[in-house]
Amino acid sequence: MTQTVETDTGTARVTWHPAERARLVLAVSHGAGGGIGAADLQALARTLPGHGVSVALVEQPWRVAGKKLAPAPGTLDAGWRGLWPALCAPGLPVVAGGRSAGARVACRTARELGAHAVLALSFPLHPPGRPEKSRAAELLDAGVPTLVVQGGNDPFGRPAEFPEGPHELVEVPYGDHGLAVPKRAPIEPDEALRIITDATAKWLMSLR
Repeated sequence: MTQTVETDTGTARVTWHPAERARLVLAVSHGAGGGIGAADLQALARTLPGHGVSVALVEQPWRVAGKKLAPAPGTLDAGWRGLWPALCAPGLPVVAGGRSAGARVACRTARELGAHAVLALSFPLHPPGRPEKSRAAELLDAGVPTLVVQGGNDPFGRPAEFPEGPHELVEVPYGDHGLAVPKRAPIEPDEALRIITDATAKWLMSLR
């Protein structure tokens, strides 16, 4: 089911993948360079409803409008805030999630919006080659249980670069910023996706 939602920054879109007996909603948005067709987001949408988690794939207004460049972080946050009531409408706890820029939005707004937890896929810890431009504070200040799923070769921050903190971190070996593995890697793409979905399902089941 696809739902359009009017926000202060434009029309957003939510594609629902409902679970029969849902106990949670995972609302997850795309990054600055892609949409909800990303392999990891689609894998979560296929898998998690079988674990009692309804998945809402969120498209920010700029993406729905067909723009190629994401707006400033404040505009992204405003769009996410505008979507939040629709995500809460089923009356279930909502886990805020996103990949890359979407993960930053989820972390920045989690406490304010009352998110149950945060799923951060490919959190962009810093711009490539610029570790001094750290965004760790956004992750560390989320204020709710947080799972980071990070590619082992992500130029925006490899797992070993992440600071100690209250978050959990799962590595996708050999994964890039899209959590994809190269052809020469000793694991297959399907195996990489299973790492993502299995780790996320296990973590979601552990939430109280």
